[in-house]
Amino acid sequence: MSLLKIENLGVTYPNGTEALKSISLTADQGEIIAIIGRSGAGKSTLLRCVNGLQQTTSGRIILDQQEITRLPEDQLTALRRQIGFIWQEYNLVGRLPVITNVLCGRLGHNLTLKSAVGFFERDHRQIALHNLERVNMLHRATHRADQLSGGEKQRVSIARAMSQQPKIILADEPVASLDPELAWQVINVLSRVAREDKVLTLINLHQVELAKAFVDRLIGIAEGVVVFDGPPAALNEAALDRIYRFDKKPVVIAA
Repeated sequence: MSLLKIENLGVTYPNGTEALKSISLTADQGEIIAIIGRSGAGKSTLLRCVNGLQQTTSGRIILDQQEITRLPEDQLTALRRQIGFIWQEYNLVGRLPVITNVLCGRLGHNLTLKSAVGFFERDHRQIALHNLERVNMLHRATHRADQLSGGEKQRVSIARAMSQQPKIILADEPVASLDPELAWQVINVLSRVAREDKVLTLINLHQVELAKAFVDRLIGIAEGVVVFDGPPAALNEAALDRIYRFDKKPVVIAA
């Protein structure tokens, strides 16, 4: 049974704009999937729906047999503990040490009162330090987050997400603000640790060649529908034309 199942998902904004028309896909534990497409295709909206941050208009999202689109807010909050999110803007607290930022990934596993006073048991700290080591940032554990470079900040964000011990990682354009060399390094780190932990990972990317180098599967979205779903080797010129020069007649190319 697939870990993630999306059926006929649609999102229409109050102004009438259709961000997603009808998205259907399944994904299994351990898969690393890049979602590609032009700006405005619906990639970010799709990830926000999976995380329960965007209200859907139609369709269903089922994660580990729980239907996200029907959960009440308290249950949705609990489910988000199992969903790691990596943001383009890092979302780190600059004045706090790196280790404290990574420990924020343990908040859902820590007792409420202890979290309120910033206290984490030894096992939480060991998890955080272990994940910093995995992304080659252990030597920066006591540094303020605002002293880091962009690539370093994103590796800390990966460590924070992995410290949640999630079932799924969602990464929304995680290297959009990095130069090509740093982008390559960050996606390499993310794909490596996700494979080590067998975590289903969905990554929104603009850089097609970068996606092809590190993921197991590509999903191309154009104007709110899936127009390609297959391995990187199957992404030929016809598929790229379908994704980036949409001709109003969506046909899914499945490899």
